[in-house]
Amino acid sequence: MSSIERIIEQATTLARQLSEEAKERSRRKRKRARRMLKRLVMLLGLVALSTLVIVVGMISTGLLFGPRGVEGLVTLPLVLLSVWSAIFYFGLRVKPAPRALPSTDMKLLPARTEAWLEEQRWALPAPAQNSLSSILTRLEALKPQMESLDPQSPRAFELRRLIAEELPELVEGYRKVPRALRGRPSLGGQSPDRHVIDGLATIDEQMAQLETQLSEQDLRALATQQRYLELKYKRDRKLE
Repeated sequence: MSSIERIIEQATTLARQLSEEAKERSRRKRKRARRMLKRLVMLLGLVALSTLVIVVGMISTGLLFGPRGVEGLVTLPLVLLSVWSAIFYFGLRVKPAPRALPSTDMKLLPARTEAWLEEQRWALPAPAQNSLSSILTRLEALKPQMESLDPQSPRAFELRRLIAEELPELVEGYRKVPRALRGRPSLGGQSPDRHVIDGLATIDEQMAQLETQLSEQDLRALATQQRYLELKYKRDRKLE
C-alpha cells in the first residue's frame, strides 16, 4: 500500500470515527430531551388532575359556589398555585446519581459512572466537553465487554481503578476549587481548568487503549472459534 493510499485510509477512518461520535452525541441529546419531555407530560397530567380534584372538592363542599363562594374564589388561586408549585418542585428536582464505588459490580460500573458523569457536565469547563462526550461514548461501548470480563483479571482491575477511582477523583477535585480560582495558574503554572481538561483527555486515551485491548481479545476468540469450526467440519467432510 502506497503512502497516499495509507493517508486516504487513515482520513477515511478518522472521518468515520468523527461521524460516529457526532451521531452518539446527537443520540444522547435526543435521549435527554425525550426523558425531560416525558417528565413534563407527566407533571402536566398531575397538574390537570389536581386542579380537577380541588375544584370539584370545593364545589361539593360549598366553598366555591355557595354561601362561602367569595372566600372560595379568593382561596382557590392560592391553593392551586401552592399545589402546582409543589408538583413542579418535587417533579423537576433530580436526585443526584451516586458515583460508582470501586466495589461496584463490573456489569453495573459503566452505567452508574455514565449516569454520574452526565450530572457533572455543567460543572466542567467548555473545552473539556469533547473529552467528556468521548468518555461517555466509550462507557456505552464498554458495557457488553465488561459483562463478560473476569472481575479478577488485570484488565478488570485497571478499568475499575480508572473509571471508579481516578475519574471521579479528578472531577470531584476540580469541583472543590472555588470558581474564581479555576482559571488562574496555580501549581506547575497550569490552571485547574487546564488540569481537568488534560486529565480527562488522558483518561479518554487510556480508555481507548483498554477498549482496543478488550476488542483484540474478542477478535482472537472469534478467530479461534472460526478455525475450530472450519477444521472440524472440513475433517468431517473428508471422512465422508
